[in-house]
Amino acid sequence: MKKTIAIIMGGYSSEYQISLKSGQVVFDTLTAINYDCYRIHIFKEKWVYVDQNNAEFPVDKNDFSITLKGSKITFDCVFNAIHGAPGEDGFMQAYFNLLQIPQTSCGMYQAALTFNKRDCLSVLKPYGIKMATSYYLNFGDPIDEEAIVKTVGLPCFVKANKAGSSFGITKVHNQSKLQEAINMAFKEDDEIIIESFLEGTEVSVGVISYKGEITVLPITEIVSENEFFDYEAKYLGKSQEITPARISEDYEMKVREVAKKIYTTLKLSGFSRSEFIFKNDEPHLLEINTVPGLTRESILPQQAAAAGISLSDLFENAINEALA
Repeated sequence: MKKTIAIIMGGYSSEYQISLKSGQVVFDTLTAINYDCYRIHIFKEKWVYVDQNNAEFPVDKNDFSITLKGSKITFDCVFNAIHGAPGEDGFMQAYFNLLQIPQTSCGMYQAALTFNKRDCLSVLKPYGIKMATSYYLNFGDPIDEEAIVKTVGLPCFVKANKAGSSFGITKVHNQSKLQEAINMAFKEDDEIIIESFLEGTEVSVGVISYKGEITVLPITEIVSENEFFDYEAKYLGKSQEITPARISEDYEMKVREVAKKIYTTLKLSGFSRSEFIFKNDEPHLLEINTVPGLTRESILPQQAAAAGISLSDLFENAINEALA
């Protein structure tokens, strides 16, 4: 009997359009391999099922069901394709956990932790994970530019603490531009993180649970045409994403070990994609994504393809892992 799958997409953040693209790819792929799939758009103002004619039908949030032609439809599993809030920050994970509906991403705590860059880095630091020097600010805090520059140096990165797809990130070369960058980051979040600039090779490492085993996928080297791997570089073709990465065997071994250690230490499940920069021959963690992009051009599917895992295998495995 066909499994009934809800594919949730959209979300409450600036990443919603990217999520809709990821969700559509998941929908097309799973529909083609004999799943009964439903596109569920999650927005602040509405949760709706969207049919093939783009007609919308409300979702009953009491049990995450929909009603079509008088028949109630419930779901065997939820495929989470929401980048950012509320799909990557723990809220949807907690909701489905309460309803006892399996879902494809990591658990509630892991999602909330990894989405909060500051907290995640703080948790991993005692485990020997290397990272940039950082300075934290909450909205309303006094801003001591001298102290910031003394701590992290210049250039530095000003980032929204809980945002993805490089929204709210600025590379700051001069102290005179620091306040402007802080203001921009606060438009995305009320917490920000300011980090020292790490100059070196940047790589992205996918780690997934595949057929019951923690699997590190082939590594991708990021070469941005812009100053860093920003929104344009990620989504508008202003970068090269080279898989496998052009790095030494020693670098590859080190970053694979660190990425797997992070996955196991945080007790992650489902998909993850971690970003690193090599400094002094050691990988330094930038951030972790637990609902990475899932279009054919996205990094994790590229890595899976390099490992001989097709999109259909990748997505079907995610459902099987969730159901298990």
